[in-house]
Amino acid sequence: MNKLFPSAEAALSGVIKDGQLLAVGGFGLCGIPEALIDALVASGAKNLTAISNNAGVDGFGLGKLLHTRQIKKMIASYVGENKEFERQYLAGELELDFTPQGTLAEKLRAGGAGIPAFFTKTGVGTIVADGKEIREFDGVKYVMERSLVPDVSLVKAYIADKSGNLVFRKTARNFNPNVAMAGKITIVEVEKIVEIGALDPDQVHLPGIYVHRIVLNATPEKRIEQRTITKAGA
Repeated sequence: MNKLFPSAEAALSGVIKDGQLLAVGGFGLCGIPEALIDALVASGAKNLTAISNNAGVDGFGLGKLLHTRQIKKMIASYVGENKEFERQYLAGELELDFTPQGTLAEKLRAGGAGIPAFFTKTGVGTIVADGKEIREFDGVKYVMERSLVPDVSLVKAYIADKSGNLVFRKTARNFNPNVAMAGKITIVEVEKIVEIGALDPDQVHLPGIYVHRIVLNATPEKRIEQRTITKAGA
């Protein structure tokens, strides 16, 4: 099975549809699949529910999809650096399922592992637990969280071999492995593609069984989210 596609647009072709549940890897602007997000914008798909640690920033990352009004709902942990997100949410134009970061990561991991739900202490006694089952174990209350199984997962990795075995680079490993595991269809954007057998099996972070499509983006932008420098003479 050939998993390689010539462009991000080709990798999304026949897969992306209106109204889908999508998961997107990354943390802030680190490890986001930039080319796949741009292709998603170009696809014109709308009424999307996006699962991501955050909603990007204005004009970059998932912020581009908010600008084009293609996202109707976010399932996220942190949204504090996107003014358009804030505007849409406060105006009632965007739905939000605000989820603790560790819980969000586990909801994706559980989805990839075939676990439909799990119990956690995080959120008990807060609005996070509203409407959810509460159960007591050994005298301690836990809230039940349902796992997430997105229709499509968009992932950023550093290296892939042609069968889809992945290597992530440093903190870009963040949410990407869990996002990749959870998707019914997982599309991965990488900086390098190597032949099968070129990767040391002990260095593979995620096996290719989770990967359905691969696209090369050898020159990602890799923006710095907040650049801080020392002033001259300080």
